[in-house]
Amino acid sequence: MNVLRRPTAVFLLLVLAAGFALTVLSAPAPVDEISILFTNDMHSHFDPERFFIDGREAERGGFARLKTAVDSVLELYPGTFIFDAGDFSMGTLYQTIFSTEAPELRMMARLGYDATVLGNHEFDYRAPGLTDMLNSAVASGDALPAVMLANIDWDATLADSALAPEALELRSAMDNYGLGESYIIIDRDGVRAAVFGIMGTEAVSYAPESGLLFKDPIETSKDIVAQIKINANADLIICLSHSGLDSNLSKSEDELLAAAVPEIDVIISGHSHSRLEEPIVIGNTIIVASGEHTYNLGHLRLARAGSRFSVSGYELILIRENLPKNGKIEADIQGFRDMVEKHYLSHFGYSFDQVLAYTPFSFTPIERFGAVQGEEPLGHLIADSYIAAVKEAEGANYRQVDMAVAPLGVIRGSFPQGYITVADAFVVSSLGIGPDRVPGYPLVSIYLTGKELQTVAEIDISVSTLMSPARLYISGLSYTYNQNRLLLNRVTETNIIQPDGNLSGIDNNKLYRVIGGLYSTQMLGTVESQSFGLLKVTPKDANGDPIVNFEDHIVYDKNGVELKEWVALAQFLESFESVDGTPRVPGHYNGFLGRKVEETGRSPVALLKSPNMIFFIALGAVLLVLAIITVPTILIIRTVRRRKRLKHSSMPNG
Repeated sequence: MNVLRRPTAVFLLLVLAAGFALTVLSAPAPVDEISILFTNDMHSHFDPERFFIDGREAERGGFARLKTAVDSVLELYPGTFIFDAGDFSMGTLYQTIFSTEAPELRMMARLGYDATVLGNHEFDYRAPGLTDMLNSAVASGDALPAVMLANIDWDATLADSALAPEALELRSAMDNYGLGESYIIIDRDGVRAAVFGIMGTEAVSYAPESGLLFKDPIETSKDIVAQIKINANADLIICLSHSGLDSNLSKSEDELLAAAVPEIDVIISGHSHSRLEEPIVIGNTIIVASGEHTYNLGHLRLARAGSRFSVSGYELILIRENLPKNGKIEADIQGFRDMVEKHYLSHFGYSFDQVLAYTPFSFTPIERFGAVQGEEPLGHLIADSYIAAVKEAEGANYRQVDMAVAPLGVIRGSFPQGYITVADAFVVSSLGIGPDRVPGYPLVSIYLTGKELQTVAEIDISVSTLMSPARLYISGLSYTYNQNRLLLNRVTETNIIQPDGNLSGIDNNKLYRVIGGLYSTQMLGTVESQSFGLLKVTPKDANGDPIVNFEDHIVYDKNGVELKEWVALAQFLESFESVDGTPRVPGHYNGFLGRKVEETGRSPVALLKSPNMIFFIALGAVLLVLAIITVPTILIIRTVRRRKRLKHSSMPNG
């Protein structure tokens, strides 16, 4: 060996060893804590909302303050992930430019969101509306958040000739946006998060106009998690689930998902508007939810615990007036507000902050609205507005409206004490779109028999116990009910409220004119399935023929424009008697209106009076069961006695 080379070799070995040591020392250490910000069910709530707390007026929510809260967390945890669990749109006037400007996704981009999932309300403007929104978002050039939804069944959808044309356009828009992958990997400060999104079974049922068919969310999640485990080398798996939580575990889809797919580390839950003060932990899966309308920003911190993670910190950051507004975000919101006024409100002769009326009292806040059966004056006011608007629209050609109905499921906001603006009125009745492709459900005129009006009352009292969105608020009808009675037989008396306020009985065979929103009247036809076939309502035309296409029965204003639910409400508020130049909500809407009269008696008379057909069906079923039990018993007793007599008679005399 050449001795001259030995020092060189030793030197090279020392250099390599030093280099290796430096490489090891400079390699990033495993991240011990992961920070995640999250929201759900924001529903286009860019602006703060007025509310009362401890007797004083305050503000909550809004993107300008939400941005401040996000930035304050990022200062402490710069590697924070930011996610949303869907229904980011539909709930304020900003949704009216959803298809043309994509304001929700573009504002989420400005707040730094990494990803969201499509919720059922993102399909409110149907497949074409979502198609246009996604393409508009891309065309804006903004750096957009990822949008997820893995359980669309494209094979089944495209095989349906009726769905395929619009579905193909939507799929193209999704591909254009980059929505085609079943999951994505986000690498943040050395943490690889695998993220996917699903829509739950109930949420799918709430999007009947999506134009898509969906796969089972749990089975889809199992498949995706298996792919991630094989291919992704991810540190954690996050599911953005627009499925929801429920106090009834059998209906709590995200808890069922956590139990069925335990490899998921975090489920960010949307759809049910849930607000979790503490995470739900099932096995090693952590479920979080921040609540609706940007009232809160959720912050979850995770610490490594072996190969999985545990909760090291959790809080819901209140978005309240103590937080300063971000000026840049406020300016961006104002830009979208100007678009709303120009492209939408101008067609109705309104402006964003125009005052419609003043209410000297607060209606029930939306988070408690309809929580228990009974009267909600705002619901009745909305129903009253429908009749007033139809009367105004039809003028000399007005046909008597006997009843109007506003279900809980379509009432999206409330009015605190103070001035009510156009924006406030829109929030209350913000859902849907008409065949004119203009946002807002139109009013529809249908006819029901007197017997069906009584069924509508029973739907409210009984069916809404099982399905709360079916809770109804009525104009023109008064009914008495007793919750202690047999389900589907709780209404004991129903009357028409005449225009002069007097009550009159109902003729079971007469056709009565009923006004409701396009969605609401369509849903009346589904009552039969919801009541296990025991209740049935068939919307009809003026001739008594069943309605096939509800859009043929839309009510139009004097200019031939669809009469929108929210416009009816706005006009009604403007019609109130003025005080100091401002229309004032009448005081009778601050109390009991006599439209839902509850009895609480438990006496035999109270429980059995005025029985309906359901009672007799139930009675017949009970009698049948008793007969099935009693008749064989009697026959057995008779047989035993006969045998005893025969045995006794056959014995010799003693």
